[in-house]
Amino acid sequence: MVRTLIIEDEIIIGRFIEKLLNTHFECDTRVAVSAGEAHNAMADFLPHLLLCDIQLEEELSGIGLITELRRRFAFEVIYITSYQHRSIIEQAAATLPANYIIKPIDETQLLAGVQLVMSRLQTDDQAGKAYLRSNAIFTDIELRILRLIREKKTTIDIAETLHLSRYTIKNHRHTICRKLQLEDENNALLKWVVQNGNMLK
Repeated sequence: MVRTLIIEDEIIIGRFIEKLLNTHFECDTRVAVSAGEAHNAMADFLPHLLLCDIQLEEELSGIGLITELRRRFAFEVIYITSYQHRSIIEQAAATLPANYIIKPIDETQLLAGVQLVMSRLQTDDQAGKAYLRSNAIFTDIELRILRLIREKKTTIDIAETLHLSRYTIKNHRHTICRKLQLEDENNALLKWVVQNGNMLK
């Protein structure tokens, strides 16, 4: 199922887009009404697709926000905006969007644009992932725990190595599972580490 984040500071428009997507596509959706909410959703939700307004009611534009998020996450983006100026379109194009849809929103145009991206995402194994560089997603302690799991260390072993309680280690493992959208089970996290261990440098 394609995870889709709608970044729109006008909540009525955001909910309208969300309703359209949920009606016509098999996708999991969230709405963020600010850059701050978008940052939080990216780490927790890891969306495959972003539908982003360019004119956000704050200093950071949608283009600036996407530029920041591109440094940490892999995703496709569709801009939805009333801006039609060539300079704005050129700035947006630099972030490699999948589409650029002009407001007011035409339902048919939106669905067609999203359908093309959804079809491509079915075969894209990179979108919806975080770039695990330094502390982009995980805290230092979480990265240390992941590296110890990679070495096949148990919760007890990790607690002893890091001089922390088993309860604390279990809490960290739970948080890591949430960030990775995994079931909160030891085997699920171990499998992820085995498959992605080379990313934990």
